[in-house]
Amino acid sequence: MKKGSRSYLYAALAVFLWGTIPTAFKIALSELTIVTMLGITTMVSTVVLLLIVVFTGKLKLLREMTRREILWSALLGLINPVVYYLMLLAAYNRLPGQVAQPINMIWPIILVFFSIPLLHQRIPARSFIALLISLAGVYIIASQGDLFHPGKSDTGGVILALLSGILWALYFVLNVRDRRDEAVKLFTSFIFGTIYMTVIMSATGSFSETVTLKGAAASIYCGVFEMGITFWLWLRALQMAETTDRVSNLVYFAPFISLILLHFIIDEPVYFTTPLGLLLIIGSVIFQNRYRRA
Repeated sequence: MKKGSRSYLYAALAVFLWGTIPTAFKIALSELTIVTMLGITTMVSTVVLLLIVVFTGKLKLLREMTRREILWSALLGLINPVVYYLMLLAAYNRLPGQVAQPINMIWPIILVFFSIPLLHQRIPARSFIALLISLAGVYIIASQGDLFHPGKSDTGGVILALLSGILWALYFVLNVRDRRDEAVKLFTSFIFGTIYMTVIMSATGSFSETVTLKGAAASIYCGVFEMGITFWLWLRALQMAETTDRVSNLVYFAPFISLILLHFIIDEPVYFTTPLGLLLIIGSVIFQNRYRRA
């Protein structure tokens, strides 16, 4: 198989696995508290990322880290997985999966607005248009099938989903400024994330919580496929691609896969407003990215 074909194969597999995550989130949260679920997921992700670092021959890079880089990992680890996922999972706990995930996807739009103070880039005027379009998409999705009465969605959940998208954009910019190997810096961030989650679990009494087999299995699944193996597959796809643009656009299929799985696995009704709003958000991101490349 040619390199380009393998690139699409890796990317398609990664996108499919990411598309299964909202369903796994909802199953895990129906059995466990947010803190317990995130604690299990973070610990599993850390182990998976360690295995990736070891089997890709990058273990030696850990010994070369400076004190500044370790402190930087401590900051990034606080943002992701801890604060980001606490917000995101709280949104999933309060909203249907088909509402929480698309709203979170506005982060590429927000990313451009963080680029001025942090990456010293100029914001093009069309980015403001893209932001308005994506916010219109958020409004439509939040209406849950009733465009003129959007109050059906939990307002706090919508705000949490929006804030998680904003926080992920901030994390992305801070991560770009860190020039270390992607697998190494993600693994070291998750080591600190595991430490933080251990403290939070101890403080909240989560270690004494009864963990069901179903909840544990769903949490472990998220730990393996949300940031672990899927992360490696996606990186391999981008490295093998002749051009990353076409491969990167495949990620926009993930929310539609999620809609199907949420409907057939946990019986979430699909509101007509969800794909409509999702198309607006994805369209605004593609519109902005094409303008920036031009």
